[in-house]
Amino acid sequence: MATAPYNYSYIFKYIIIGDMGVGKSCLLHQFTEKKFMADCPHTIGVEFGTRIIEVSGQKIKLQIWDTAGQERFRAVTRSYYRGAAGALMVYDITRRSTYNHLSSWLTDARNLTNPNTVIILIGNKADLEAQRDVTYEEAKQFAEENGLLFLEASAKTGENVEDAFLEAAKKIYQNIQDGSLDLNAAESGVQHKPSAPQGGRLTSEPQPQREGCG
Repeated sequence: MATAPYNYSYIFKYIIIGDMGVGKSCLLHQFTEKKFMADCPHTIGVEFGTRIIEVSGQKIKLQIWDTAGQERFRAVTRSYYRGAAGALMVYDITRRSTYNHLSSWLTDARNLTNPNTVIILIGNKADLEAQRDVTYEEAKQFAEENGLLFLEASAKTGENVEDAFLEAAKKIYQNIQDGSLDLNAAESGVQHKPSAPQGGRLTSEPQPQREGCG
């Protein structure tokens, strides 16, 4: 069967945040392209990627905004926080400074997203175990204290990259199911796509019925 242009039920907006050089763009590329970019250029402003995943039998399109980590782009990237259903907050397990800055990133995320935004902490570069500068245990404790999901991942090997994006999506979907996420709120970061009838044109708004003489 040919792929319909709208073969998904929901759109979830994600943002990826964290210091420069922690591997945000590489995580996005690994997730969307299943490839590792060895010489990943630093993001200027914001970049974008999409992929359709499946959660509980529902197809969900992830719209992922990859933000620049440099301080000089902070004003630009902050405008992308609004209306994010999920936020991936990334640090580099081999650079403690990137872990130490998490509180600042988390403050931005909490202040600029809605209260139901799902935030997942990702310790990237898990393949560089010999150079580890941040223990799994302390990052896990930070995540628990702040109510975050947590995973260590490697954009290079692909380890846990899929899980990072999926775990956030499962939590968002769960919030939709239990009613804690209001799909009608503009800042929810979720759009519901009704399925189109066979051969029909998809419209998200019902068409007004015409009355009177034709």
